[in-house]
Amino acid sequence: MSFHDHFSALAKAYAASRPTYPEVMYEAISRVVPASARVWEPGCGSGQATLGLAERFAHVYATDPSAALIERHAAVLAPRANVSVAVEQAETPSLADNSVGLIAVAQALHWFNRPRFFAECERVLQPGGILAAWTYQDIVFSDDLADVAEAVRDDIDPYWPPQRNDVDVGYVGYAWPFEPLPVPAMWMSAEWNLPQLVEYFASLSASACFLAATGRDPVEIHGPELAAAWGDPQRVRTMRWPLVLHLRRKPEQSDAAEEAGASNDAPPASG
Repeated sequence: MSFHDHFSALAKAYAASRPTYPEVMYEAISRVVPASARVWEPGCGSGQATLGLAERFAHVYATDPSAALIERHAAVLAPRANVSVAVEQAETPSLADNSVGLIAVAQALHWFNRPRFFAECERVLQPGGILAAWTYQDIVFSDDLADVAEAVRDDIDPYWPPQRNDVDVGYVGYAWPFEPLPVPAMWMSAEWNLPQLVEYFASLSASACFLAATGRDPVEIHGPELAAAWGDPQRVRTMRWPLVLHLRRKPEQSDAAEEAGASNDAPPASG
């Protein structure tokens, strides 16, 4: 089965330039998942979420179809006894039925074949287990960087793959397999200097597509205006992204089991 490989060529930049996820997000997950849970993290990329999951849960099985990202994952994260990795697609994991208590998908669900993936969630997730999927949207620039940042975005917007729209709307409209749990509104943030922001822009798949199509670097095009707006390139500014978390719980038992139980509990028919 093929997969949308937008990041293998950007593996090093992606690992170095992506922000980390906030404590409030992990806390929301931990409130509904026991620390003893075994976790499957499909689409793990270079490991932005793996460490946070491994610090809170018994074991993390991190998978990605990109061998380059899995290699970078191993380079970024020190070996941990409770983390194992594999080159596998989200739609075809080598996991046993009912074998994990949490499936955690960080900024990757929009790339999956969701009907097939959700069917695997039904299969591998234990009764009462949690599917957690989250995505972060564009940086919200509310200061003097807004105009030049929008100019970069205007250039690369036509080069986003169509799945990007799913991120923009926060994964609404998906045919989720389980009922939702309440989650708080949250933000992701990072303290960055100008080179870090430039590297982040360069790591976007749309930037790579723009460069491939035009032969021009979209960040370099607006580099002088970005530098002028930023000031001292080592000055640190707070970057903020809206973060959307979905939590879904698999029923403790299937509808078929509930119906069978109800049938077994029913009094015998008279006659």
